[in-house]
Amino acid sequence: MIDTHCHIYTEEFNGDREAVILRAQAAGVDKMFLPNINRQTIQPMLDLSERHPGHLYPMLGLHPEDVTSQWSEDLEAMEPLLQQAGHPFIAIGEVGLDFYWDDTYRNEQLAAFHEQIQWAVRYQLPLMIHSRKAHRELVDIMKPYKTELSGVFHCFGGSTEEAIELLQFERFALGIGGVVTFKKSTLPDTLQSAVPLSRIVLETDSPYLAPAPHRGKRNESSYLPDIAAKLATIYDTDVDTIAETTSQNALNIFSKVP
Repeated sequence: MIDTHCHIYTEEFNGDREAVILRAQAAGVDKMFLPNINRQTIQPMLDLSERHPGHLYPMLGLHPEDVTSQWSEDLEAMEPLLQQAGHPFIAIGEVGLDFYWDDTYRNEQLAAFHEQIQWAVRYQLPLMIHSRKAHRELVDIMKPYKTELSGVFHCFGGSTEEAIELLQFERFALGIGGVVTFKKSTLPDTLQSAVPLSRIVLETDSPYLAPAPHRGKRNESSYLPDIAAKLATIYDTDVDTIAETTSQNALNIFSKVP
């Protein structure tokens, strides 16, 4: 299995990071993709990836919740890393739009996202996209690049109508995580009615959004089989099929990963 989205380089894992990685491997999670957050997290993420070659794979991007008035300087500092020959980044991420808690930097988020879309085109890398209370703005800004982009709409939890619209971006998958296991989630119905298994990838978003029966705890990649098990019931198949199909879906998108 592949966890396409986890932040195990952050402080929440300072006490047992290596044990978390070992637990993931023991649970059958053989690859873990690491989306970046901001300038400060790049080096810890790279250091961790370098200690686990063939298992951990970094991305580069500025998270929308970390976009401020200094966004342009942040991106100017980041982009040279993509220009280095043999750089390790498998995608541009975590990038996107988030107007849920605060839209003070709304215009800055839109500008930063647009610039990082340009990176994806320029460096021929997929996108790891974060979107919260910003569906219409997200689709509108991406439409002109529809045929040039690929990637994942991370942590999808929207409506059937939103799923159908996002799947019109033909080289994208929906990232499905712990929310699908929540008792009151409408996501299972949306997946059943509108999303083929060929268009999803697995993720944890650890340390956030732990699936049932771990809800409320710190999330980690070893919980990915709980998400796969729920998806097996939704798609009326077995966990092995979920693991194999979603892993291949991820490898099709993240082509730098062997």
